[in-house]
Amino acid sequence: MTTPQLTTHILDAMSGSPAEGVEVVLRSGGEVVASGVTDDDGRLALGPESLPLGSYEIGFATGAYFAARGVETFYPDVTIAFTVASDRHYHVPLLLSPFAYSTYRGS
Repeated sequence: MTTPQLTTHILDAMSGSPAEGVEVVLRSGGEVVASGVTDDDGRLALGPESLPLGSYEIGFATGAYFAARGVETFYPDVTIAFTVASDRHYHVPLLLSPFAYSTYRGS
């Protein structure tokens, strides 16, 4: 079994726990490349084993995640744009709360 070149991890900063069940979509040029749902540890390996060089967007359905927990949120969706510039592994984590979010280039 091969591992996708892209992974993500979502931490719910409000509860201090992984964000399980968040729908995630990877797009390039407006086309869906891959999609999935975070596991019980808030993690997801997404996409093919190798991504072509170029620009991508990873979208997180944060509104549905918080609504399922009865929590109001300011951000119904979070989209992070990034560039694949080599064949290295890319990890795009998301630190999430109802009224703020943060990301960084992980390893």
